[in-house]
Amino acid sequence: MRLLHTSDWHLGRAFHRVNMLDAQAGFIGHLVATVRERDVDAVVVSGDVYDRAVPPLAAVELFDDALHRLADLGVPTVMISGNHDSARRLGVGARLIDRAGIHLRTEPAACGTPVVLRDAHGDVAFYGLPYLEPALVKDEFGVGTAAHEAVLAAAMDRVRADLAARAHGTRSVVLSHAFVTGGEPSDSERDITVGGVAAVPAGVFDGVDYAALGHLHGCQTITERVRYSGSPLPYSFSEAEHRKSMWLVDLDADGSVTAERVDCPVPRALARIRGTLEDLLADPDLARHQESWVEATLTDPVRPADPMARLTERFPHTLSLVFDPERAPDDPDVSYARRLAGRGDQEIAEDFVAHVRGAGPDAHEQAVLREAFDAVRVDGAEHEVTR
Repeated sequence: MRLLHTSDWHLGRAFHRVNMLDAQAGFIGHLVATVRERDVDAVVVSGDVYDRAVPPLAAVELFDDALHRLADLGVPTVMISGNHDSARRLGVGARLIDRAGIHLRTEPAACGTPVVLRDAHGDVAFYGLPYLEPALVKDEFGVGTAAHEAVLAAAMDRVRADLAARAHGTRSVVLSHAFVTGGEPSDSERDITVGGVAAVPAGVFDGVDYAALGHLHGCQTITERVRYSGSPLPYSFSEAEHRKSMWLVDLDADGSVTAERVDCPVPRALARIRGTLEDLLADPDLARHQESWVEATLTDPVRPADPMARLTERFPHTLSLVFDPERAPDDPDVSYARRLAGRGDQEIAEDFVAHVRGAGPDAHEQAVLREAFDAVRVDGAEHEVTR
């Protein structure tokens, strides 16, 4: 059975100030063409279909168009909700849409109930594990701790139990939206850290033939059977080195896996350039970036006049301008943004405590801060689910 694995469409999202809807529509067209031209037997979409719980109308219309075009091909599609989606909204009409071969899996309680497709070699069971917010699903899975690994392991126990009851030789595919250890994040993913921990081990997916992952925006191979497709379009300059693609996966009769990357069309290349303004304007090696979307970091010791206007004369698609004067790290004039770069909310809060009172938080205080950040994140997730 040949699968096309994609995820993280983020329909409705912009790239800085650039509306990406046309590019997203172009990707949908590319997806449909790939399904048709490469003899795909099933499409899997591993979450974050939309960029937010209440997407703009244009994004909903594009999703509707995608569903109709996939259904018209007669190729089954299995998709799950991600942490950006409203599971309840995405799942509206799921049982009715099933009849058209579009299988939306957004309910955590249904993790152990697969979509079963057949090929010449027998059944393939597709298990949809939507994004599992630990605090909201721990009771459903009977785990005592609100942790990603605990709830995902419990969900996978249901998958393995169902698979064990099926005919010998039934092959299996799991769709999951999670941060798996070994994956490389980018700046455009929403933080899902719980209790200071975001990642789960790849071994949680043991026992299935292929795990089609979503959440991280870079295409990655965790193991030969555990892969991220990544987002089909860039959504931050941290993705400048990404090759945007989907996985074309052949699942053989014995459950063995071979995978090929299928490139996605990207409107423009991304470039991150750094130096003084005069150097950036004069450097001949940067000519190759004149049609790229550009993030420029200026290192001038004094902010130059009209930097954006002057940059856009040479790089008309400059979208981001960062000021980072070359100074020693302990220089008191080092920018606040530079001091915070790469630091999480917990670390920033702990540094603030140390700054205010002269000593950092003890273990109990660190736990209180962690619980507070977790509570805010869960409250936001609950609000998105219920509104």
